[in-house]
Amino acid sequence: MAAFAQSAPCWVDVQLPDLEAGKRFYGELFGWTFRAGDGPYADALSGGALVAALAAKQDGRMPTAWGVYFATDDITASVARIREHGGQVITDPVRAGRSGVLAQAADPGGAVFGLWQAGERKGFQKQNEPGSFCWTEVYTRQKDRVDAFYEEVFGFRSAELDESGTGDPGTAESGVDFRMWSPAGTEPGPDTAVGGRSVITDAFPAEMPSYFLTYFTVADCDASAETVKRLGGRVSEPPFDIPYGRMAVLQDDQGAVFAVLQPPVS
Repeated sequence: MAAFAQSAPCWVDVQLPDLEAGKRFYGELFGWTFRAGDGPYADALSGGALVAALAAKQDGRMPTAWGVYFATDDITASVARIREHGGQVITDPVRAGRSGVLAQAADPGGAVFGLWQAGERKGFQKQNEPGSFCWTEVYTRQKDRVDAFYEEVFGFRSAELDESGTGDPGTAESGVDFRMWSPAGTEPGPDTAVGGRSVITDAFPAEMPSYFLTYFTVADCDASAETVKRLGGRVSEPPFDIPYGRMAVLQDDQGAVFAVLQPPVS
């Protein structure tokens, strides 16, 4: 497993009330197979490669949600930067056996994310292929504070959407307030972007919290949306075309929200 660049998304997992039901849903939707992890936790594999994990919620007050983890080579320093720049540390660094060290935090707008300092487990073994992670973006109402936070904590270099609307694999309209994140040391733009920031507008309910949206690559966006409905989930945003292919926003049958992206035919 290759090491991940500093601050790159390197892992995702979902917290679910019913782990076995989650296996059935995602197994059919993405073709994932599963192997038992430590405790109520299951690794998800696509073609034998690690792509995600499913976890049984240990506390009913926890949200049923997908979470993303960003790579760090010094988790203690990353946690200190989070506190210094207005974030909140939810879980201080804790060792996950030989696999690595993890922590959880929230940005100044309240969106929750994880940190991962790799040990034997680096992260995804496959990305940008059907059934695997391809993108993440944070939705916030406090864009100015949040933009500064991610640039200071993770060293992201940012680029705004241009007038044509290109640059965001989650935006179909031009002029949308969206910022792409590229790792430090790269030229910011669509070719280097690893994630982004969108804005929760007044069109959404005031009680909607800030959150990260996780995207998975699929071979057929429309078919995936239909499968989600058949499996008891919901289609939050029906399939639509964007500069990077065709996407939809979906919910599993337990309420966890995620997105799928069908890349354009090359």
